[in-house]
Amino acid sequence: MLVPRPANPLVRERLLDAGLTLFHARGINAVGIKEITDTAGVPKGSFYSYYDSKNAFVAAVIDHCWSGVIGDHGLLLTDTSTPAVSRLLAFFEALAQEHAERGFELGCLLGNLALELTDDNGEARHRLADVMDQWSALIGACLEQARSEVDVTETTTTTELASMIIECWEGAVMRGRVDRSRVPFDRFLTVSLPRLLDTARVSV
Repeated sequence: MLVPRPANPLVRERLLDAGLTLFHARGINAVGIKEITDTAGVPKGSFYSYYDSKNAFVAAVIDHCWSGVIGDHGLLLTDTSTPAVSRLLAFFEALAQEHAERGFELGCLLGNLALELTDDNGEARHRLADVMDQWSALIGACLEQARSEVDVTETTTTTELASMIIECWEGAVMRGRVDRSRVPFDRFLTVSLPRLLDTARVSV
């Protein structure tokens, strides 16, 4: 009896990198498994040694994308030695700069997938919802600290405000992609975000 070959973490990483690049550029429906494995430089048959289905792979790519965001910029949100509002501004400025470096062509992979996933992609859709909740929780923690710094109590919850901030950000990303312009990002940073923070009784 053949013994299954143990999974190679380097191959898994190459598959995830390929999937992230291809999905970000063209979406999940336009990309097949063979293109993913060709881009990763691995045999097509090896894909199923790592993932049961394309949907499971999409879910893993979502995790991979989020891990990259946190790895690159997570400290901007979690460094409690820095004032909370400054952390929020620095985090979104860093994301805006990434979009500028890509010429505003690709948008946000998480936001793009939110528009593309359907009930047929249940596993991936639930994973995306989990990631959005994690993102909201990080922003919510900043908002909680910001409120404590100014000793203010407000009826709007930080969870609600964090979700609104993400929703406004994704709108700015979408408009920036359409216009190929940084203007929507700057509008978010100078108008939308300050007004949302004012709702939380926190000044920029």
